[in-house]
Amino acid sequence: MTHLLLTWGYVALFVATVLAAMGIPTGSELVIAYAGALASGHVGGSGHHLNLAVVIVFATLGELIGSFAGYGIGRLGGRTVVERLGRYVMLTNADLDRAELLFARHGEPVVFLGRFIPLVRSFVGLAAGLAEMTAAKFAVFTALAAAIWCAVFALLGDALGASWDKVLHNVSNAGYVIAPVVIMAVFILLIGRLRVLRAERAALSTVPAEQVEP
Repeated sequence: MTHLLLTWGYVALFVATVLAAMGIPTGSELVIAYAGALASGHVGGSGHHLNLAVVIVFATLGELIGSFAGYGIGRLGGRTVVERLGRYVMLTNADLDRAELLFARHGEPVVFLGRFIPLVRSFVGLAAGLAEMTAAKFAVFTALAAAIWCAVFALLGDALGASWDKVLHNVSNAGYVIAPVVIMAVFILLIGRLRVLRAERAALSTVPAEQVEP
């Protein structure tokens, strides 16, 4: 992705943040930080200098548009469509129940706060759509949270500046030790999630047809 950022600049940044906000892992935080490093003028060489303010704007717009994709699915498609599509990203009915309960208890600020929670932030739009939050309020809460999120990573990259390559090298070395543990943890989580999905489908298959919504 960093190579694409060097080649396509703001376009690559925008695409990465749109996809990330839709729940597709693109490492957008790293992309935003690297864009910030490019804005510092200390990495990437000549011809790859970006503007820090424009980086934050493009990243924020990407997050906002990607979030609206999830919001639209939840608002227009309803629970039935979300359940059908959710299985492809291992989103269970229990997850949707918790999201709806969260909105019922805490209201619309969940959209703002949820944008700062890894993994959860990608599915806040779906929950807001299901809760039938107005598009205007969703846009305001999401834009504010996304702007803060993107600014933090862009400013971090800019602050690292000339130290970016060294820091990234050190992180990569540590990754050789951490990666096996992370991979094993993710594998265990995936197995657990698959079991939950299978249990839900098995339970639904035992429900009489007249009790299942069309």
